[in-house]
Amino acid sequence: MTTAKASQARAVPPRERMVRSAAQLIRRKGVSGTGMREIVTEAGAPRGSLQHYFPGGKEEIVSDALLWAGDMMARQTRRGLSELKSRTPSALLASIVDYWRRDLTDEQFSAGCPLVAAAADTAATSAQLRQVLRRAFDGWLQPVAESLVELGVPHERADDLAIVVIATLEGAIILARIRQDLTPFDALIRELGPLLDAAARPAAPGTSR
Repeated sequence: MTTAKASQARAVPPRERMVRSAAQLIRRKGVSGTGMREIVTEAGAPRGSLQHYFPGGKEEIVSDALLWAGDMMARQTRRGLSELKSRTPSALLASIVDYWRRDLTDEQFSAGCPLVAAAADTAATSAQLRQVLRRAFDGWLQPVAESLVELGVPHERADDLAIVVIATLEGAIILARIRQDLTPFDALIRELGPLLDAAARPAAPGTSR
């Protein structure tokens, strides 16, 4: 970590540093592979701070980390929408995908989405974390659907297409990590982009969507 990045990290309150560190560790190792002491070390937080900030233990910090991750991805979606040069659904998709291209490249394919990592690890065994994951995904789905509507997709299709976008993206992230290349993202853009743009086109006179 550079001196500038280390200074920025220290400026973040200890509790938030631990939540972020938990999210980063989960995306690499899953929930079961992430230890409490490891979270403290990764965050550079004081010893004993976990019990102080997270009296609910590992399940509490994991829950907060997943909700933080969902919120971060929602913010990234909204930021991508605000920066679009071409106001089309396919351009929004490209913006979302580009974030993950950069992320996987920077991480050398060693880390994926913390939500999927946690789902694979805990969804069948923890009802609480399953509900947290649903909240996190719903918090990401909402801005994707709202952005599609803003770009011309009818309200009645936006929610379903948002699910298709995120489900396909998560599959592409998994495949990219397995293959150690970015070609799944290329296929996603080629095939899903035109479908989204077609959904935003006005219906021909006398026809219905």
